[in-house]
Amino acid sequence: MKTKILLFSIMPLLCMSFRLNADSPITSTEINRPYSSMKVVILAGKGSLTERLMKYLASEKNPIDTKMAVINRIGWDHEGISNAGKFCEYLMDRKGYRSWDDLCENGSGHELLCLAYLKAMDNYSDVEEAGSIADKAASMNPDSFTFNIITALIRSQKKLLEFDWCEAYNITNLVRENHFLQMDMNYEAVWIIFKYMDQYREYCGEENR
Repeated sequence: MKTKILLFSIMPLLCMSFRLNADSPITSTEINRPYSSMKVVILAGKGSLTERLMKYLASEKNPIDTKMAVINRIGWDHEGISNAGKFCEYLMDRKGYRSWDDLCENGSGHELLCLAYLKAMDNYSDVEEAGSIADKAASMNPDSFTFNIITALIRSQKKLLEFDWCEAYNITNLVRENHFLQMDMNYEAVWIIFKYMDQYREYCGEENR
């Protein structure tokens, strides 16, 4: 009897854990799809962060939303590979940063958001540092929708890991409701994000809907 009671008590947590592993803001918002005809995104579809792709990410001339599409297309299913570390080494070699900490302290907004998103993709079950890096990137580009929504997705990931599903919804919804942001992301990609995130609205009380 005690065994049955224990099983029923942990089943909701097991189901939530499965959902987080298979279904989360980082792994399920395929913002690359509207950019799928772009050559650089097609190259990213091979699932490897090549030198050519890092050169694209490192250039300040390239649009930030396309950079996010590239990283999103590379994806998250590469256990044991640190694409964030690889990108850091590339920037150290090309731009003279001395270390990871130096990059995090002195990197440009573009570099930091790329680094944060790569790190979140590297390990979507631990996004604390990725969130901090993204926060700094967004603070350097406060008017950009792309900077704010990618940061929000990483922060929402953390909230889901803490089983705070309502707050995960609220974090991204606040970005949607900020009409002062410059819309610098493909509208279909925006739709993909909120189509996924809106499913968490049901976990908020009526007063938060």
